[in-house]
Amino acid sequence: MRKFGDPYRNSHKKLTLALVVCVALATFSSVMHVFGQTQEGAPTVRVRVNLVQVRVVVRDQHDRTVSGLKREDFLLYDQSKLQTISNFGVETTSSRRENAATVAKTKDQAETKVAVRGAEAEISMPERFVALVYDDVHMTLAEAGLIRGAAEKFLETMTPRDRVGVYTTSAQVLQDFTSDKDKLKKAMSGILPKTAINTGLADCPNVTYYMADLIQNKNDRQALEIAEKDAFQCMHNPDPRRVEGIVRTLARQKLAAGNADNQMTYRHLEDVLDRLAGRPGDRVLIMVSPGFLLTGMYTDETGIIDRANQANIVIDTLDARGLFTPETGEDLSRPTGASIQGMGYDTSYRMAALSHATDVLHDFASATGGIYFGNSNDLEGGMKLLGEAPETAYILAFSPQNQKPDGSFHSLKVALANDKNHYSIQARNGYYAQKTIKGAEERANQEIEEASLSQKEIGDLPLQMQIQYDKTSQGTTLSVASNIGMSDVHFKTVDGKKVDSLTLATVIFDENGAYVTGEKKAIDLNLSQENYEQIRKFGLPISLSFPAKPGRYLVRQVVRDSEGEQMAARTGSIEIP
Repeated sequence: MRKFGDPYRNSHKKLTLALVVCVALATFSSVMHVFGQTQEGAPTVRVRVNLVQVRVVVRDQHDRTVSGLKREDFLLYDQSKLQTISNFGVETTSSRRENAATVAKTKDQAETKVAVRGAEAEISMPERFVALVYDDVHMTLAEAGLIRGAAEKFLETMTPRDRVGVYTTSAQVLQDFTSDKDKLKKAMSGILPKTAINTGLADCPNVTYYMADLIQNKNDRQALEIAEKDAFQCMHNPDPRRVEGIVRTLARQKLAAGNADNQMTYRHLEDVLDRLAGRPGDRVLIMVSPGFLLTGMYTDETGIIDRANQANIVIDTLDARGLFTPETGEDLSRPTGASIQGMGYDTSYRMAALSHATDVLHDFASATGGIYFGNSNDLEGGMKLLGEAPETAYILAFSPQNQKPDGSFHSLKVALANDKNHYSIQARNGYYAQKTIKGAEERANQEIEEASLSQKEIGDLPLQMQIQYDKTSQGTTLSVASNIGMSDVHFKTVDGKKVDSLTLATVIFDENGAYVTGEKKAIDLNLSQENYEQIRKFGLPISLSFPAKPGRYLVRQVVRDSEGEQMAARTGSIEIP
């Protein structure tokens, strides 16, 4: 996992409130996923790493999202075994709007709200990140031109709280997350197919990547014989003893070149997933691609899926070819030079390759709870469908029982208890079990880190947070003043003292969701009865300050106590002129 920005300050500090608090600073790592817990009908969420979270979107026959469903309406199966839905939540357009309004408050509010001083107008900070990934490694020039216009139309639907990034699988285009539509359009205009290995002059004999896979990996004698017949024609009666060797050599070359392109695609997809995983909010990756053949590279595919699910990233996929109608003739942009004898077989192989190419797109979408859009020329409508946040989404979570930490795949299925309307259900189809059993400290750190990259409120404990800035001749300081309500915190008694440990994480992001700075404190409480009563009555005040430059910032604060494992999290924003 990559780190959140620069190392934290090395000094040790003490906080005082009629007591002595020992504070230790720690390095703060980014996280890969959020397993959430929500109270029914409420926007708050508790984070627990032993929960498996499943995001569900239910649609009717007209592709409209279905609202008003309750916990008891859902059936959730793990390995075909019905699970108890221990946590249930609902995300709606209105709840997201309310959360955004809370973050942008500019005046002191009630104790559970965020107060900000120093901002004169509402700040549109990011809450949703969409990565547009163009598969220029496998895309043709015609496909690139076809999808570019649809994508630019999609940009017009962006809300002030959306951040979009544009990337390609060849890494030739890299526009990180921004709300600047001109920058995004400029990046899209530079998307062109990567120079493909099989363009230009036809091969002799004609061996495609699909045929190479059949010959080398599947030992298909028919594919080998078709390529040999083609060799006899295009090479003008070569030595029969050498033909099979020539075909197999070319097949190995084609397979290696195609595998290299696929590896490039996977590696750059991983890079985009890492970029998304470090952003605070909802995360979506839209892959625009004509698809590509797996040829046995299944571990790479499952690795992408596992990485996305761990980071709570939905992968939507769009077939860049539009309405898929395989032609029986040759693709003039990529001539094959097939012989007359092998033309019929070549056509069947090419059509099979085109058909199987979308398997990976289906897999990415279905395994992460995304949508596959294909076989349609309404690419603009497809981009709109994939890019917009659903009006209603349900969050189901369950705790796997007696699960072995072996990293094995577990299939998931979500159904409705009484589905008389035959609704369609969008949810991921599985997850991978953890490979190791996490200790209490490791679980606690993971919960804190995951909550820090969410914008969901967590309300186990009362948490007040005020943000302000001060400008002096020495520079500008961003200050975060917090008060943690301690009346419901669980303490243990040791030698007549009340003992507990808190962990406080404060993370600051810029207006595009990029990490700026942060601090993580371990606060050890060892209180006399008198101090214990004071802290229960007045709470625990904590003040932090960070050097800052002019700009807009999103501030996320998370606190967790070790005894009761209770958590609180708040998000605020501020603009420094």
